[in-house]
Amino acid sequence: MIKKYKKTLILTSVVLLIPVIVGLLLWNKLPDPMPSHWNIHGEVDGWSSKPFAVFGFPCILLALHWICVLASSADPKAKDYHPKMFHLVLWICPVLSLVLNALVYTTALGYPLDVEIIMPLLVGLMFIIVGNLLPKCRQSYTMGIKLPWTLHNEENWNKPHRFAGFLWVICGVAIMLTGFLGSFWIFLPIALLMVIVPVLYSYLLHRKGL
Repeated sequence: MIKKYKKTLILTSVVLLIPVIVGLLLWNKLPDPMPSHWNIHGEVDGWSSKPFAVFGFPCILLALHWICVLASSADPKAKDYHPKMFHLVLWICPVLSLVLNALVYTTALGYPLDVEIIMPLLVGLMFIIVGNLLPKCRQSYTMGIKLPWTLHNEENWNKPHRFAGFLWVICGVAIMLTGFLGSFWIFLPIALLMVIVPVLYSYLLHRKGL
Protein backbone atom coordinates (compact mmCIF):
# COMPACT_ATOMS: atom_id res chain seq x y z
CA MET A 1 0.00 0.00 0.00
CA ILE A 2 2.80 2.46 0.90
CA LYS A 3 4.68 1.61 -2.31
CA LYS A 4 1.55 2.35 -4.34
CA TYR A 5 1.20 5.81 -2.80
CA LYS A 6 4.90 6.52 -2.25
CA LYS A 7 4.97 9.79 -4.23
CA THR A 8 1.86 11.11 -2.51
CA LEU A 9 3.26 10.15 0.89
CA ILE A 10 6.48 12.06 0.18
CA LEU A 11 4.50 15.07 -1.09
CA THR A 12 2.21 15.16 1.95
CA SER A 13 5.18 14.83 4.31
CA VAL A 14 6.83 17.83 2.62
CA VAL A 15 3.58 19.84 2.82
CA LEU A 16 3.40 19.04 6.53
CA LEU A 17 6.78 20.70 7.08
CA ILE A 18 6.09 23.86 5.06
CA PRO A 19 5.14 25.72 8.30
CA VAL A 20 8.66 25.04 9.62
CA ILE A 21 10.16 26.83 6.61
CA VAL A 22 7.71 29.71 7.02
CA GLY A 23 8.52 29.89 10.73
CA LEU A 24 12.25 30.10 10.03
CA LEU A 25 11.69 32.90 7.51
CA LEU A 26 9.61 34.79 10.07
CA TRP A 27 11.76 33.82 13.06
CA ASN A 28 12.97 37.31 13.98
CA LYS A 29 9.45 38.73 13.74
CA LEU A 30 7.75 36.05 15.81
CA PRO A 31 7.27 36.65 19.55
CA ASP A 32 8.19 34.21 22.29
CA PRO A 33 5.94 32.69 23.60
CA MET A 34 3.42 32.23 20.79
CA PRO A 35 -0.35 31.56 20.93
CA SER A 36 -1.11 27.86 20.63
CA HIS A 37 -4.64 27.27 21.90
CA TRP A 38 -8.02 28.97 21.58
CA ASN A 39 -11.21 28.51 23.61
CA ILE A 40 -14.69 28.03 22.10
CA HIS A 41 -15.06 31.82 21.91
CA GLY A 42 -12.01 32.18 19.69
CA GLU A 43 -9.89 33.71 22.47
CA VAL A 44 -6.27 32.68 22.99
CA ASP A 45 -5.99 30.77 26.27
CA GLY A 46 -2.73 28.83 25.76
CA TRP A 47 0.85 29.70 24.82
CA SER A 48 3.93 27.75 23.68
CA SER A 49 7.59 28.63 23.24
CA LYS A 50 8.61 29.85 19.78
CA PRO A 51 10.81 26.78 19.06
CA PHE A 52 7.98 24.42 19.97
CA ALA A 53 5.42 26.38 17.93
CA VAL A 54 7.64 26.45 14.85
CA PHE A 55 9.17 22.96 15.04
CA GLY A 56 7.06 21.00 17.52
CA PHE A 57 3.57 21.27 16.05
CA PRO A 58 4.49 20.28 12.47
CA CYS A 59 6.74 17.45 13.68
CA ILE A 60 4.01 16.06 15.94
CA LEU A 61 1.56 16.13 13.04
CA LEU A 62 4.19 14.51 10.79
CA ALA A 63 4.59 11.67 13.30
CA LEU A 64 0.80 11.30 13.56
CA HIS A 65 0.60 11.31 9.77
CA TRP A 66 3.03 8.41 9.44
CA ILE A 67 1.37 6.47 12.27
CA CYS A 68 -2.01 6.75 10.51
CA VAL A 69 -0.55 5.74 7.15
CA LEU A 70 1.41 2.80 8.57
CA ALA A 71 -1.57 1.60 10.63
CA SER A 72 -3.86 1.80 7.59
CA SER A 73 -1.32 0.00 5.41
CA ALA A 74 -0.93 -2.79 7.97
CA ASP A 75 -4.65 -3.56 7.87
CA PRO A 76 -5.20 -7.11 6.49
CA LYS A 77 -8.00 -5.66 4.36
CA ALA A 78 -5.89 -2.75 3.06
CA LYS A 79 -6.11 -4.03 -0.49
CA ASP A 80 -9.88 -3.45 -0.38
CA TYR A 81 -9.62 0.25 0.51
CA HIS A 82 -11.38 2.63 -1.82
CA PRO A 83 -8.61 4.89 -3.25
CA LYS A 84 -10.41 8.06 -2.12
CA MET A 85 -10.49 6.82 1.48
CA PHE A 86 -6.74 6.30 1.55
CA HIS A 87 -6.15 9.68 -0.07
CA LEU A 88 -8.21 11.17 2.76
CA VAL A 89 -5.87 9.55 5.29
CA LEU A 90 -2.90 10.96 3.38
CA TRP A 91 -4.16 14.55 3.29
CA ILE A 92 -5.87 15.16 6.66
CA CYS A 93 -2.71 15.93 8.65
CA PRO A 94 -1.05 18.08 5.94
CA VAL A 95 -4.14 20.28 5.65
CA LEU A 96 -4.37 20.57 9.44
CA SER A 97 -0.70 21.52 9.60
CA LEU A 98 -1.16 24.37 7.11
CA VAL A 99 -4.36 25.73 8.66
CA LEU A 100 -3.39 25.44 12.33
CA ASN A 101 0.06 26.92 11.83
CA ALA A 102 -1.42 29.74 9.74
CA LEU A 103 -3.64 30.56 12.73
CA VAL A 104 -0.65 30.47 15.09
CA TYR A 105 1.60 32.66 12.92
CA THR A 106 -0.99 35.27 11.97
CA THR A 107 -2.13 35.65 15.58
CA ALA A 108 1.47 35.87 16.81
CA LEU A 109 2.21 38.60 14.25
CA GLY A 110 -0.81 40.64 15.30
CA TYR A 111 -3.08 39.73 12.39
CA PRO A 112 -5.47 37.30 14.09
CA LEU A 113 -7.89 35.34 11.95
CA ASP A 114 -11.44 34.67 13.14
CA VAL A 115 -10.99 31.24 14.74
CA GLU A 116 -14.69 31.11 15.64
CA ILE A 117 -15.51 31.03 11.93
CA ILE A 118 -12.49 29.22 10.48
CA MET A 119 -12.53 26.16 12.76
CA PRO A 120 -16.25 25.33 12.35
CA LEU A 121 -15.86 25.76 8.59
CA LEU A 122 -12.81 23.48 8.53
CA VAL A 123 -14.31 20.82 10.81
CA GLY A 124 -17.69 20.93 9.06
CA LEU A 125 -16.07 20.65 5.62
CA MET A 126 -14.02 17.69 6.81
CA PHE A 127 -17.18 15.92 8.04
CA ILE A 128 -18.94 16.62 4.73
CA ILE A 129 -16.03 15.12 2.79
CA VAL A 130 -15.91 12.07 5.08
CA GLY A 131 -19.68 11.74 4.85
CA ASN A 132 -19.52 11.59 1.07
CA LEU A 133 -16.84 8.89 1.27
CA LEU A 134 -18.39 6.71 3.99
CA PRO A 135 -20.80 4.88 1.61
CA LYS A 136 -17.72 3.93 -0.46
CA CYS A 137 -15.88 2.60 2.60
CA ARG A 138 -15.31 -1.15 2.45
CA GLN A 139 -14.92 -3.50 5.38
CA SER A 140 -11.62 -2.96 7.19
CA TYR A 141 -10.14 -2.86 10.69
CA THR A 142 -8.94 0.76 10.52
CA MET A 143 -11.59 2.75 8.61
CA GLY A 144 -15.32 3.03 9.15
CA ILE A 145 -17.71 1.70 11.78
CA LYS A 146 -15.57 -1.13 13.10
CA LEU A 147 -17.82 -3.34 15.24
CA PRO A 148 -17.90 -7.15 15.54
CA TRP A 149 -21.22 -7.40 13.73
CA THR A 150 -20.35 -4.90 10.95
CA LEU A 151 -17.09 -6.72 10.26
CA HIS A 152 -18.89 -10.06 10.25
CA ASN A 153 -21.76 -9.13 7.92
CA GLU A 154 -21.23 -7.10 4.74
CA GLU A 155 -24.84 -5.89 4.60
CA ASN A 156 -24.62 -4.72 8.21
CA TRP A 157 -21.48 -2.82 7.20
CA ASN A 158 -22.96 -1.22 4.06
CA LYS A 159 -26.31 -0.01 5.40
CA PRO A 160 -24.95 1.89 8.45
CA HIS A 161 -22.23 3.47 6.30
CA ARG A 162 -24.76 4.74 3.77
CA PHE A 163 -26.87 6.10 6.62
CA ALA A 164 -23.83 7.57 8.41
CA GLY A 165 -22.70 9.23 5.18
CA PHE A 166 -26.00 11.12 4.90
CA LEU A 167 -25.95 11.99 8.61
CA TRP A 168 -22.35 13.25 8.55
CA VAL A 169 -23.05 15.53 5.58
CA ILE A 170 -26.06 17.06 7.36
CA CYS A 171 -24.12 17.46 10.61
CA GLY A 172 -21.14 18.89 8.73
CA VAL A 173 -23.35 21.61 7.25
CA ALA A 174 -24.79 22.30 10.71
CA ILE A 175 -21.30 22.66 12.21
CA MET A 176 -20.28 25.07 9.42
CA LEU A 177 -23.33 27.20 10.21
CA THR A 178 -22.34 27.43 13.89
CA GLY A 179 -19.32 29.48 12.81
CA PHE A 180 -21.63 32.24 11.59
CA LEU A 181 -24.14 31.87 14.42
CA GLY A 182 -21.54 31.94 17.21
CA SER A 183 -22.70 28.61 18.62
CA PHE A 184 -19.71 26.31 18.15
CA TRP A 185 -20.40 24.98 21.67
CA ILE A 186 -22.94 22.58 20.14
CA PHE A 187 -20.11 20.82 18.29
CA LEU A 188 -19.77 18.14 20.99
CA PRO A 189 -23.47 17.13 21.00
CA ILE A 190 -23.42 16.98 17.18
CA ALA A 191 -20.21 14.90 17.19
CA LEU A 192 -21.73 12.46 19.70
CA LEU A 193 -24.85 12.19 17.52
CA MET A 194 -22.69 11.38 14.48
CA VAL A 195 -21.02 8.51 16.32
CA ILE A 196 -23.81 7.08 18.48
CA VAL A 197 -26.69 7.00 15.97
CA PRO A 198 -24.92 4.94 13.25
CA VAL A 199 -23.63 2.53 15.91
CA LEU A 200 -27.15 2.06 17.31
CA TYR A 201 -28.49 1.55 13.79
CA SER A 202 -25.91 -1.15 13.06
CA TYR A 203 -26.70 -2.83 16.38
CA LEU A 204 -30.43 -2.88 15.61
CA LEU A 205 -29.65 -4.48 12.25
CA HIS A 206 -27.52 -7.03 14.08
CA ARG A 207 -30.40 -7.85 16.44
CA LYS A 208 -32.57 -8.44 13.37
CA GLY A 209 -30.13 -11.04 12.12
CA LEU A 210 -27.87 -9.00 9.85
